[in-house]
This record gives sequence, C-alpha cells and structure tokens, in this order.
Amino acid sequence: MDKRNIPVLARFRGWIQAAAALLTNIHLPNFLQGKLYQGGGKAVCVPGLNCYSCPGAAGACPIGAFQAVVGSSKFRFSYYITGILILLGVLLGRFICGFLCPFGWFQELLHKIPSPKLSTKRLKPLRYVKYAVLLIMVVLLPVLVTNELGMGDPFFCKYLCPQGVLEGALPLAAVNSGIRAALGALFTWKAAVLLTVIVCSVLFYRPFCKWLCPLGAFYALLNRVSLFQMQVDTHKCVSCGACAKACKMDVDITKNPNHAECIRCGMCMKACPTDAICYRYGLGDKTQTTDKGETI
Repeated sequence: MDKRNIPVLARFRGWIQAAAALLTNIHLPNFLQGKLYQGGGKAVCVPGLNCYSCPGAAGACPIGAFQAVVGSSKFRFSYYITGILILLGVLLGRFICGFLCPFGWFQELLHKIPSPKLSTKRLKPLRYVKYAVLLIMVVLLPVLVTNELGMGDPFFCKYLCPQGVLEGALPLAAVNSGIRAALGALFTWKAAVLLTVIVCSVLFYRPFCKWLCPLGAFYALLNRVSLFQMQVDTHKCVSCGACAKACKMDVDITKNPNHAECIRCGMCMKACPTDAICYRYGLGDKTQTTDKGETI
C-alpha cells in the first residue's frame, strides 16, 4: 500500500512514543545521581502510567497521585486528579495508551523480541480484570483499609504496579547503597510481578494494558465519547477482514470503531487496502461517512 495514504500519526507512532517517554522522564541526570526531581512539575499529572519515584519523572503518575489523596487522613476523593483524567479521556481517549504511555511503549518493545507469539483473542474475558483493579485497588481499598491515623496504603502502586520497580526501585537501588540495603520482601514480590509482565509481553501484545492497567480502564470508559475517534467509510470498506486480523487489541473496527480496547494505534489503517479507515477529531459519532474520509 502507498505509504502516502497512511496518516502521519500512525506512520510515525514509534517515534511519537519514544518522544513521549523522553518528555515524561526528561530529567535524565537524576538517574546517575540517584535522586528525584521535586520541582513544580510534580504537581501536575502526566497522561500515561509513569512512576512518581522515577528519577527522571517530570510529573506525577495520575494513579499514584489519586491514591495518595484518597488514602490520606484529610480527604476521601480527589476532584482535581479525577477532573484531569476525565479531561484527558474526553480529549484523547485511549490514544494516550497507544501513543503517550511509557509503559505501553515498553511492552511493545518487548513484544518485538523474536519468539513465538500467542494470541489473546481467547482471553478476552481477562480484559475486565483491569476494571476490578481500578475499582478495588485504586479506589476502595485505600479508602476503606486504613491505619490508626486514618491513612490508607496506595494498594495498586505498592502491591501490583510493575512500573514502580522498573522506573523507581531499580534505578535508585543501582546507585544508592542505602536503598539497596533496605530492599526486602515487598521488593521481591514486585520484582516478580515485573518479571512476569516482561515475559508475558514478549509472548503477548501489551498484556498489562489489556488485563491489569487501571489507567487504561479509566480511559477505556471514555473511549466512545472521546473527541479523538476512529472513522470507517462504509462506502470504501469491502469487508475483507484485513483490519480485524491486523488489530493486536482484538477489535473489529468495522463493527465497533470506538471500542473500549482500541488504542488508536493505526495498524488497521496500514492493513486496509481501500483506505476506508481514518482518524477524526470532533463532536459526535460519525463513524460511517461519505467518500470524503479525510485523515490527519
């Protein structure tokens, strides 16, 4: 297919992911110094899953920040962070997962490692686990399970999130002997979670995103109403099924162009022989169009 017909976003997605990961963790000297950036940028949440404790992190993780607030003794809900997440979800939906999330990009790089690749189509029920993680580990447990001071643990960050070990514990421990000496059973558990995700990512496409990520679950809830959508021109579509075969998120875009699992990666566009699929941005659900079908 002529590359000129592929939208620029889809064509250069890998470069955009790399740039987003770099900008999210722009304070690179901190990796060598073993310290965290603590400037004003940490008061703002980045859009993707990125650990606050990463030495290079330019902002806060939205999930970690939310848990820090709801687990405090003074507050039980974070309107500020929830508002930011709703705004990002409405503006971009799971485009954030496909283009702006550092941990999503990390999983994709792992999946490029030569090995047998396994399909997740028969594992679709597991995609609902991430909603349970969002509700139980991110929202309910920090509020309901508290200590004598009325403070709750950030259960997802503390017990499940592999990004914290990858970006936080490992880089800091590598240059700080005090942190290395303090590592214990919890680090061992989290390292095992990270190792499991790494192995699964080599075999499956984005397993953490599909099955466990609460941030992806939140954006998925807004995917259908987000301003950034996928559009299928039914006049051009020849029902060949190439797009469904190309989709690694197990979505048939011709049946549900703005499915909750669609990360707007553009693989369906690259596979379509008639250029029937494009991006659109704006109000309203116009997934079936005339022959205009403009792309960005």
